Amino acid sequence: MIFLFACISAFALDFDPDGRLIMSLGGEVSVVNPVLSTDTTSSAIEGVIFNGLVKVDKNLNFIPDLAKSWKVSRNGLTWTFNLRRDVAWHDGAPFTADDVKFTFDTILNPKVNSVRRGDYIIDGKPIKFKVVNRYTVQAILPKPFSPFLTSASMGILPRHILNGKELDMSDFNRHPIGTGPFIFIEYKAGDHVLVKRNPKYYAGSPKLKEILFKIIPDENTALVALRSGSIDETGIPPKDFHPIKHVNLYKYDALLYTYLGFNLKSPKFSDVRVRQALSYAVNRKQLIGLIFMGLASPAYSPCAPVSWAYSDDVHKYEYDAQKAKELLKQAGVKDLEFTVLVNQGNKEREKAAAILQQQFDKIGVKMNIRVLEWSALLKIINARKDPKDFDAVIIGWSTGVDPDSYSIWHSSQYPGGLNFIGYSDPRVDKMLDAGRREQSKAGRKGIYAKMYKEITNDAPYVFLWYPNVLAGVRNRVGGLSEPGPAGLFMDIEKVYIKK
Repeated sequence: MIFLFACISAFALDFDPDGRLIMSLGGEVSVVNPVLSTDTTSSAIEGVIFNGLVKVDKNLNFIPDLAKSWKVSRNGLTWTFNLRRDVAWHDGAPFTADDVKFTFDTILNPKVNSVRRGDYIIDGKPIKFKVVNRYTVQAILPKPFSPFLTSASMGILPRHILNGKELDMSDFNRHPIGTGPFIFIEYKAGDHVLVKRNPKYYAGSPKLKEILFKIIPDENTALVALRSGSIDETGIPPKDFHPIKHVNLYKYDALLYTYLGFNLKSPKFSDVRVRQALSYAVNRKQLIGLIFMGLASPAYSPCAPVSWAYSDDVHKYEYDAQKAKELLKQAGVKDLEFTVLVNQGNKEREKAAAILQQQFDKIGVKMNIRVLEWSALLKIINARKDPKDFDAVIIGWSTGVDPDSYSIWHSSQYPGGLNFIGYSDPRVDKMLDAGRREQSKAGRKGIYAKMYKEITNDAPYVFLWYPNVLAGVRNRVGGLSEPGPAGLFMDIEKVYIKK
């Protein structure tokens, strides 16, 4: 008992109850609504404001969040969630099963511009959500669906605020109200987002008084701010990943990959031989050596090696400029010219574009570079139109805990889903459907291995690199999670500023 008291006293001396954490955002916020957003910048804000029925722990296992428990029927079709009774919305209204049903029904509403709809439709039939009582909700599936718990982690929206409203145009998207550990205060375009602690948070009042998310699109500018103490956390460019005074450095793997994606609706990329030629023309070893100093690895597949579903049996397109020229000749292509979109401030992608430009020039292909502010780039590639107004884009995917990538690769997810390049392969569609139905991990791994091989043969992307996450956090910040794919700020309510 004396030891416990001593630990509490030591923590009290170390913990500043008025602490403000200043985090960096690498781009402008598009929309703070988990049903509508598509980018990691907006998701970073949503993560501290909203809760899902479940969440993941440091080992990427699903654990309770708004649902305190759940069970699945023997046939795998009915999931029953028992909800917490001690949760309130930030405006004081109680959280109930009606909010859960409203959220998922909203995603399934075709009038709502949500790219997540495909995650709740199985073989063309929607999941049905039923309120059993005030604190019990059921999801009734048309067929067994292995990734369902991933879908259940979706941030829940308040029915009492949004019911009957046009969600796409709602002011809520810039002034959100959630159930999470922090309450939205203000958003100033191009500058910051401010949130404050939710003292009534069900898991306990957060240790931080406030979090200021500072919008700094340029990573070099963010690094200067970290060094000066103006911010507490940011990603570190590989060239600068060396000791910084008063800063703790972290390096860990993540479920991420970066790629050059082609607009497959453009005649320039309709011939698979052209896409394969461009894949052979990329010298990934040179690319990664010049940009990452060994702190990344070449990517050849739409699955990160840290995932349990990863397979190395794919078409790898090792650098072969002569092979690239032969394929272009076979395709009858001369004087190919296209423009690639890159988000402003991401120095790795900007450098990659310049290097790729030189590498493509060696096979007689001219690639122009167009650098755009993040939200402007997203507006172009996510436009609900066919065809879309771009040739190619350098961007990345955070693939999530479950390897299901239906929303990225299934033909039904164009033009309104995340399949913004317009990829369509009936065999891949069938494998995506099969991977969702298969219940065993081994069975799913086999399905996805075949799917990755098929996708890489089609070469809709040039897979570029798997990055290591390189982060710096000032040593005045405590309560971080263990470094790993779940991130350092997984339990944000436990993070604190030292006195």
